Amino acid sequence: MSRLDQAKMLMKVKKIQKELEREVIRVEKGDGAVSVEISGEQKIKRIKIDPKAVDLDDITELERWIEDAVKEAIKESQRVAAEKMQPMMGALGSLGL
Repeated sequence: MSRLDQAKMLMKVKKIQKELEREVIRVEKGDGAVSVEISGEQKIKRIKIDPKAVDLDDITELERWIEDAVKEAIKESQRVAAEKMQPMMGALGSLGL
């Protein structure tokens, strides 16, 4: 692969990275009691808890909703990233990456 091809590929990868920075995945649990927003880069942007929907006598349930929402958000962000990177995978393989 020529240097020009490598430079073009690097530019495409950087473009995808920028798209993933802007991508926001939102997951809700507990009928909206907990919502998690995460970027396509798997950086948590926000965790919101609706106090009206939370039973303070059952904090274990709230913890489970938060944990489940974070896990699902990460899984979805991984899926989005893989989807965006799929066209690049063959080309990256030819670079030995």
